[in-house]
Amino acid sequence: MTKFKLQAILFVLVAFMLGCNEFIVVGILSDLSKDFATPISTMGYLVTIFATVYAISTPFVTILTSRYSRYKTLLALMLVFLIGNTLSGIATSYWFMVISRVITAFTAGSIISLVMTFASTIAPRNKRASLVSWIFAGFSIASVFGVPIGVAISTSYNWRWAFFGISAITILTFILLVFLLPKKVPQTKSSIKNQLTLLLDSRIYIAIFLVLFTAATMYAYYTYIRPLLTTSMGFSDQALNWLLFIIGIMSIASNRLSGAIAEKPHSLRQIPKYYVADIVLLLLLPVGLMNQFSGMAIILLLTLIVTVLNSPIQLHFLNTAEDDYPQSLVLASSLSSIFFNFGISLGSATASVMVGVVGLDKISIGAAIYAAIALILLFMLIRAINHHQKPTSPAPKKLSKIS
Repeated sequence: MTKFKLQAILFVLVAFMLGCNEFIVVGILSDLSKDFATPISTMGYLVTIFATVYAISTPFVTILTSRYSRYKTLLALMLVFLIGNTLSGIATSYWFMVISRVITAFTAGSIISLVMTFASTIAPRNKRASLVSWIFAGFSIASVFGVPIGVAISTSYNWRWAFFGISAITILTFILLVFLLPKKVPQTKSSIKNQLTLLLDSRIYIAIFLVLFTAATMYAYYTYIRPLLTTSMGFSDQALNWLLFIIGIMSIASNRLSGAIAEKPHSLRQIPKYYVADIVLLLLLPVGLMNQFSGMAIILLLTLIVTVLNSPIQLHFLNTAEDDYPQSLVLASSLSSIFFNFGISLGSATASVMVGVVGLDKISIGAAIYAAIALILLFMLIRAINHHQKPTSPAPKKLSKIS
C-alpha cells in the first residue's frame, strides 16, 4: 500500500474519531442524566454548547496557530483533544462534563481544518475531490457504526468506557500521525489582518452563507428525525435503530456522490438541480408522512442529496485560497465546518419553532424555505466565480507612425 493511501486512511480515521466524540453524547443522554441526577433537557445543552464552541473557537485557534508548524500544531491539538475526551470519561458532574466538552470542541474544528489542509497538500489535484469526500464520510461512518457501538458499550457496561474507547482510538491516531504526516509542508506566515482578507472575496462570503443555509435546510427537519419516524409515520421503537442505520448508510452514499460531483470540472454548476429536488421533496414530505413507504422514501432521497454540496464547496474554499490567498489556506479549510455548525444551530432552532407553530408533520416547510435561499446563494456564487474568471480584454495596440 502506498504512503498516500495510508495517509488517506489516517485522515478518514481522524474524522471518524472526531465524529464519535461529537455524536456519542446524543446516544447516551439518558445515561448521563441518570448518573449526574440532571434533567435530560439540561443534558441536551451539551450538544448545543459543543456546536457553539466549535463554531466560534475554530477560526480564532486556526488563525492564531497558523504561524507555527502545521505538523506540530496538529499533534499538539490532538493531545489537548485526548485530554478533553478522557476528562469526559471521568466526569463526576454535569459541569465537569461541560468543561470537558468545551475542551474537545475547542480543538475539534482546528484538527479537521488542518487535516483538510494536509489532504490538499499531499493529494494530486485529480484525487483531491475523492479524498475530501472520504474525510467527510468519516463523520458519517462514525454516526452509522461508531455511535451505535458506543451506545451498546454504554448500555452493556458503562458510558465512561465509550469515551475511553475514543481515547484509545485517539492515541493510535496520534502515533500514526507522527510517522505518516509530512513534517514540513509549504506554508505562508502572515498577519491576522492579511489572513482575514480572504473573507472580503465575494466567492468566499457568498459560499459561507451557502454552507450555513444548506446545513439549516437539513437540520430544520433532521433534528426531529426520530419523532418523524415514530410519531408521524408510526414505525415501532424496535424498528427505529434499523431505520436510522439505513439512513446512515444513505448518508455515506451521499458523501460518495458529493465526491463524484466534485471531480467534475465546474462542479458547483452541477449542484442547482439538487436544490430544486430538495425543495420539491421537502414540500411533498408532509403528504408523504401519511404513508410509511412514501415518507421513508422521501427521507432517504433527501439524505442522499441534501448535502451533496459538501465536497465541491470544500474544494472551492481550498482552491480559491491556494490560488489567491495562500496565507489563508488553513482558515479557508475551516470555513465549511464552522458555518455548517452555525447552520445546525439555525436549523434545529427553526425546527423547534415550527413544531410549535405548524406541528411536527409540517416542519419541512421551514427547511424548504432555507433550501430556496441556498439555491439563490448558489446562483450568486456561480455568477461571482464566472465574473472573477472573465478574461480581461487586451488593451488596444497603438499604431506606430509611418515614417
